[in-house]
Amino acid sequence: MAEFTLELNDDQKQVRDWLHGFAADVIRPAASEWDEREETPWPVIQEAAKVGIYSLDFYAQQFFDPTGLGIPVAMEELFWGDAGIALSIVGTGLAAVGVLANGTEEQIGTWIPQMYGDADDVKLAAFCSSEPDAGSDVGAMRTRAVYDEAKDEWILNGTKTWATNGGIANVHVVVAVVDPALGSKGHASFIVPPATPGLSQGQKFKKHGIRASHTAEVVLEDARVPGHCLLGGKEKLDERLARARERAKSGGERVKNAAMATFEASRPAVGAMAVGTARAAYEVALDYAKTRSQFGRPIIDNQGIAFQLADMRTRIDAARLLVWRASWMASAGKPFDSAEGSMSKLYASETAKSVTAQAVQILGGNGFTREYPVERMHRDAAIYTIFEGTSEIQRLVIARTLSGMPIR
Repeated sequence: MAEFTLELNDDQKQVRDWLHGFAADVIRPAASEWDEREETPWPVIQEAAKVGIYSLDFYAQQFFDPTGLGIPVAMEELFWGDAGIALSIVGTGLAAVGVLANGTEEQIGTWIPQMYGDADDVKLAAFCSSEPDAGSDVGAMRTRAVYDEAKDEWILNGTKTWATNGGIANVHVVVAVVDPALGSKGHASFIVPPATPGLSQGQKFKKHGIRASHTAEVVLEDARVPGHCLLGGKEKLDERLARARERAKSGGERVKNAAMATFEASRPAVGAMAVGTARAAYEVALDYAKTRSQFGRPIIDNQGIAFQLADMRTRIDAARLLVWRASWMASAGKPFDSAEGSMSKLYASETAKSVTAQAVQILGGNGFTREYPVERMHRDAAIYTIFEGTSEIQRLVIARTLSGMPIR
C-alpha cells in the first residue's frame, strides 16, 4: 500500500505535463467551436486516441497507480482544457468502471477493449442507469431484465435517460431490475453488445453546458442479450439476491446495488473534473485582473477583487486535497467510513460553481460574453452538482454515514 503523499513522483509529473500540453494545444483551441456545434468532437477524440490518451492502456495505467492519484491528476488536466470535450474523451470510462466494479475477469478482458477500439477505429461506450422517473431514487427504476432460461438470454425493456454517449456508443452498460420485490437491491448490470436489435437512441438533449458531450435517452424494446452479458454471472447474481431476500426478512444490513458501486468508485474522479474547471476559470480571472485597468490601476489592486481571487484559490486547493484523499483511500482499500468519496465530490462541485461565477463577475461584462471562456466554464460547472449524484444526495449520503440514521 502506497503512503499518502502530496508530492507527485517524476512519472506522475510527466503524465500531468503531457496531458496539460494536449489540453492547451488541442482541446482549448477547439472548445468554443464544439460547444457551439453541440456535437461529439470526433476529430479531438481521434487525436487523443492517436497520442494514446483515449485508450484502455492509458486509463488502466492511471487506474492502477498505487498512489490512487493517476485518475484525479488526469481528469483535472483534461477538464482544465474544456469540460465538454474532456467528457467526450473520458465518458467511456464510466461504463468501463461499471464493468470493473461488477464484472468477471473474462468480461473485463472481453468488453473493455471493445469500448475503446484503437487509433484507427475509435469506439465509445455508455453507462445507462438514470431513468425519466428514477434519477437519485434508484429504487424507482422500471427497466426490467427477464431471464429466458431456454435460450440463456436476458430480455431488456425500458427507457434510460441522461446517458453520456447514449445511442451512439458501440457498447452500452445497462442497469436493470431483475427482482422488483427487492427494490434497489434487486438490480443487475448488463452489457448490451454492438448492433443489438431492440436498442435505439431516443431524445438527444440540448444542454445548458458540456454541450460537446453527447447526452441522450436509450430505449430498450425486447432487447435480447446473451446470458454471459450479465455482469458478474448468474450464479453470483442468484447468490446476491438470495442474501438480499434473507436480509430483507430479518431487517439486516443493506446490500449495495450495481449502479451505486459504480458511482461510489467514480465520485472522486468527478470531483477532480470540477477542480480542473474551477482552476481554469480562476486562472483566466487572475490574468484578467492583473491586466485590466480601471481608474488608472489594475483591478487586482482593489481588495474587493484580490480577496475574491484569494478565496477562489483557497477553495480550489482544498477541493483538490479532498479529492486526492478519497482517491488514495479507494486505491488503498480503505472504506469511506465518513463518506469521503461523497465529501470530495460535494465540495469540489460546489467550488466549481462558485469559482466560475466569481470569475464571470471579475470579468464583468466581458465575462458575460462568449468572447471569453469563463462564460462557457460557468455553464459547464453547473453539471457537477447534478450528475453522478446531486449535491443534495451527497449531503444525504454523508449525513447518513456519519449518523447511522435513515435520514430522508
